[in-house]
Amino acid sequence: MNEKSELKPGPKYFISIEDKEYFWDDDTITVPQIRQLGGLPSDQPVVEIFPDNTERTLGESEIIELKPGHRFGKKIRFKRG
Repeated sequence: MNEKSELKPGPKYFISIEDKEYFWDDDTITVPQIRQLGGLPSDQPVVEIFPDNTERTLGESEIIELKPGHRFGKKIRFKRG
């Protein structure tokens, strides 16, 4: 859990990175933040996995919009490429 989760009230977001869940407080996350949160190496691409199991490689400067909630549907997941 990141330190921001304990400081900021409001919706909590859950992000799954390589099958491990992380709390996130903001409604957006960048690819470098995903890397840092999940300990992903910078020499491999970050891949977004959609609920229908299709995948998309993210650009290093992309900003991903998150939706609040937890286990009320499929989660957006990320993994190294």
